[in-house]
Amino acid sequence: MPGPRSTQSPFGLMLSAMVTPFKADGSLDLAGAQELAAHLVDNLAHDGLVINGTTGESPTKTDEEDLAVLRAVLEAVGDRATVIAGVGTNDTAHSVTATRAAQKAGAHAVMAVTPYYNRPSQEGIVAHFHAIADATDLPMITYDIPKRTGTAIEAETFMRIAEHPRIIANKDAKGDIEAAQWVMARTDLAWYSGDDALNLAFLALGAAGMISVVGHLVGDRLVEMATAFNNGDVLRAREINTGLLPVYTGIFRAQGVVLTKAALADLGLPSGPVRLPLLDATADQRKQLRVDLAAGSVAGFTA
Repeated sequence: MPGPRSTQSPFGLMLSAMVTPFKADGSLDLAGAQELAAHLVDNLAHDGLVINGTTGESPTKTDEEDLAVLRAVLEAVGDRATVIAGVGTNDTAHSVTATRAAQKAGAHAVMAVTPYYNRPSQEGIVAHFHAIADATDLPMITYDIPKRTGTAIEAETFMRIAEHPRIIANKDAKGDIEAAQWVMARTDLAWYSGDDALNLAFLALGAAGMISVVGHLVGDRLVEMATAFNNGDVLRAREINTGLLPVYTGIFRAQGVVLTKAALADLGLPSGPVRLPLLDATADQRKQLRVDLAAGSVAGFTA
């Protein structure tokens, strides 16, 4: 696995949950996935990529497709970036199988979301994550996003989850900064912001880095912001963050993957359509997105 920017950031500072490019007919665009991965790593300062997460449309891809994308990205950037496989489902046995397959494919780490829809107890969440971590010797990130899963990971539950030696980080998209502070103070978990609008706030609390969506467009600026903050230039970090506010708002006016793919298409980068039940951005949504991205000074977009 490529070396991180610091020992406090086990997977690096800047990662994006990468979209999965599709061809016009909805099939995988593996060459496009490789091109996009290389662009993010080589041009937008990415230390790593999370493949087959929510933004990668994992709910509408088969296990075979997930592995094909993972292998393609590893081939493209695995020698110079951390490649993390999303393996989370609401079926523990399925997630264990996916984790073993990801290790066999060469993934550097795995990330698993809290089981969704079946809404397990906190005891069940601990057992689920520990079973996945037991399946291989890969390091693992948990992913807490209750607005999607229906169940939040409670602070006391994190204490028990963190007892597993291979669970070393959490992606936080819960938006509960008070709860995050308690867990960060009481465990050794590396904390990654999973909510772009809170990136700077989490960095101020000691987060290890960001697993971003807007990083597809402004990863280099997020790195500049984090570097400025870590070097004590808080005013510069705030200035950069303020400049990015229209980007945060613009990308999340609809489902993040929908508008990220629309923006990438406008830039001539691999993206393609989204798969049902998601719908591609409408003409009006794309028009507003261009306004938002221009306001956020995203390269390639003008007012």
